[in-house]
Amino acid sequence: MSKVKISDLAKEFGMTWKQLAEEIHNLTGETIKSPSTKVDEEVVSLLRDVLGDSAVVVEEETKEEKEEKKGIKLWDLAHDMKVSIDELKEGLKALGYEGNVDSFTVIDESVVEKLKQYVSEREKREEEKRKEEERLRKEREKAKEQKRKEIEEKKEFKAKLEERPVEKKKEKPRVKEEKKEAEKVKPVKEEKRVKKKVERVEKKEEKKPAVEEKEEKKEKLPEKEQIRLSKEEKAELEALKKLMGTQPKKKKKKKKKEKEEVKKVEKVAKEEEVKIAIIPEVITVRELADLLGLSVNQVMADLLQKGILATVNQTIDPEVALQIAEEHGFLAEIQKEGEELSIIEELPEEEKAKLLQEEEEGELIERPPVVTVMGHVDHGKTTLLDTIRKTDVAAREKGGITQHIGAYKIKLPNGKEITFLDTPGHEAFTTLRARGSKVADIAVLVVAADDGVKPQTVEAINHAKNAEVPIIVAINKIDKPGADPERVKRELSQYGLIPEEWGGDTIMVPVSAKTGQNVEELLENILLVAEILDLKANPKKPAVGTVIESKLDPKKGPVATVLIENGTLHQGDYFVAGYTWGKVRAMFDERGNQLKEAGPGTPVEILGFNEVPQAGDKFIVKKTEREARQLAEQRKRKREEEILAKKARIHFENLAGEKEINIIVKADVQGSLEAITKSLEELSEKFEDVSINVIHSGVGAVTESDVMLAAASNAIILGFNVRPDAAARKAAEEEHVDIKIYSIIYDLIEDMEKALKGMLEPVEREQFLGTCEVKQIFRIKGVGTVAGCIVTEGVIKRNAKARLVRDGVVIYDGEISSLKRFKEDVKEVSKGYECGLMLKDFNDVKPGDIIESYQIVQEKQE
Repeated sequence: MSKVKISDLAKEFGMTWKQLAEEIHNLTGETIKSPSTKVDEEVVSLLRDVLGDSAVVVEEETKEEKEEKKGIKLWDLAHDMKVSIDELKEGLKALGYEGNVDSFTVIDESVVEKLKQYVSEREKREEEKRKEEERLRKEREKAKEQKRKEIEEKKEFKAKLEERPVEKKKEKPRVKEEKKEAEKVKPVKEEKRVKKKVERVEKKEEKKPAVEEKEEKKEKLPEKEQIRLSKEEKAELEALKKLMGTQPKKKKKKKKKEKEEVKKVEKVAKEEEVKIAIIPEVITVRELADLLGLSVNQVMADLLQKGILATVNQTIDPEVALQIAEEHGFLAEIQKEGEELSIIEELPEEEKAKLLQEEEEGELIERPPVVTVMGHVDHGKTTLLDTIRKTDVAAREKGGITQHIGAYKIKLPNGKEITFLDTPGHEAFTTLRARGSKVADIAVLVVAADDGVKPQTVEAINHAKNAEVPIIVAINKIDKPGADPERVKRELSQYGLIPEEWGGDTIMVPVSAKTGQNVEELLENILLVAEILDLKANPKKPAVGTVIESKLDPKKGPVATVLIENGTLHQGDYFVAGYTWGKVRAMFDERGNQLKEAGPGTPVEILGFNEVPQAGDKFIVKKTEREARQLAEQRKRKREEEILAKKARIHFENLAGEKEINIIVKADVQGSLEAITKSLEELSEKFEDVSINVIHSGVGAVTESDVMLAAASNAIILGFNVRPDAAARKAAEEEHVDIKIYSIIYDLIEDMEKALKGMLEPVEREQFLGTCEVKQIFRIKGVGTVAGCIVTEGVIKRNAKARLVRDGVVIYDGEISSLKRFKEDVKEVSKGYECGLMLKDFNDVKPGDIIESYQIVQEKQE
């Protein structure tokens, strides 16, 4: 049996193959997916029986549509009429023809006749326009010829006047003759002038109708033609200007343009240059002028504008110098002695290279890492240091407990050195940080394997984390029978110290300070962390260091232990340390050996201070004694400002301007501690604008180390059923740290909530005071209008806000400038009493006016 394609059948029935596939699916249930599939003859015959009638109907409908669509295509019509298709489209739109118009659209015969009429009328209009344009052109040419004739006549008249001979004035008789001739010539000239005027008037009268015709024709013309004519007239005017004007001015414009371009390029180059000014702590007017590249007079004038009268060699405040530098477009920063500049990090690489060129040329070398040892009491800190240094430090101290800060440098067999700070726990470490000094590079946390994590251990962890110092854990006393290093690791992991073997980043080394087991491994790990930190210094620079400890020796005088961080210190150098200065008379190492010079990373004991410095002060070497003394005196002047800043620490009373609170929580038991911390977290969630950070929490009394941590972090100490000891109380008074003790948790949370509400911005509200009625007016010369009033409600207060109401309308809103009763000034007048008052900057007061008194009150947000 032969088969037929679906596509062929679809053409036969006059439908798409998809429609045919649907019909087949409805009749037989078969699904056809493509037009190339073939169908049996039985299905074809069935389709012909079913769809034959419909196909005939479709053919008849198509024939009818073709018969209905009798007419002419737009393209053929344009060809017959010799007109463009666009013109025919415009005609169809003008006739109101709707629908899309193409070159193949069929147009009815009735529309074709209308189109022909429209095109013929349009051609007639265009012919009329052309004729009018020709007339206008002819009239313009006539006007131009008339102008030329007038110009030629004027030229001829001037030439005739010039040709006449000029007689000499000396001959008197001739002058008389000339006068007579002139008198004769005058009437002739006047006649000529009259004739010319008449001719001009006639010409103007002739021109007027022509001009009127032009205007009428212009009105008749379409907008495009009018624009074209106006453009032609402008072109003619420009051509005349070029002929009449002079051309050498263009050269000047070119020169000016070139100069402006050069100036613009120079301005851009100046803007691209980054002006940098590093202002030292001590600077004179002349030095500032040289630094900024300005004249001394300019700098002195800038100082006078700020109300400062200074001589050329007088020192000025570095902050004032910074303001002057910024006013002159410099990117400036004050370089505090011994501190790095943050401005360098913001500069591009080229500028960085220029500023850091000295460092690159100085042959930077590795310096020994400074390590601080922290931990709980009796966990073996001093014994570990003794083993490392191989010196019996503990034997020379009372009871084996370290009494003061000591710094020691050791040399390992591989030639590398490490400097250790032997601190009494972590108090001194925090004291140094509280004074703005970051001495330690690495913190070694000593934890006893048989004792585990203790309160002081947790405090030491918090101190190191706040200082952002990497921590290495030394798990000590592993030689004891009850040692359990894994328990220590588990406890430390609760405080964020996860060992490396558990996937963390904290190095934990089990050691025995007594037997020396794994001590070398601990030192290797310290050197490994130091290599990662990439600690370098320049030994050729003047020395910069930090005061570790200081004391007043009865024989030697003021003595201080200084850790040299950068540069080399020589005997005889002048220096500044905090608010004191001096000269290096002698220096000793940790073993008492006298030294002549000390390089980076070396701790030395120095003699030669004028006063005892404070621990944490920066030690800076200066070139001359004058510079050192000047800097120390300037720092002393700023000491009072620092004391005031200490007093401005965060308190419960002055929380209104703060948006973040640091809190230290101490409690008697762990359960209470957890309840308080959880309540504080809920409070921080309640107040979105204010965040509460619990930086440290622990069980036990408030200690001095808690106070020092609060001072360094600007925090408040909250205690629950605990008391501060004597040392903590004294430290809190000195450092102005707020300690709040509670015995009921609800009171603690309530006070915190009140403090936080005080921190929210207050809401302003108008509070009504009283009203008074104006009874009589008194006008006083030189004073103004005084209103005699009687208080009808509330109280009228002097300097309160006032509102004058007349017939229910507010006329004035200001304040009461004066209030009197019987010639005496009073603060307020109560209801039922009479008074005289004046309104500030307002005199238009009339009897019967009502004056309302009110004040603006600020309320805390609930």
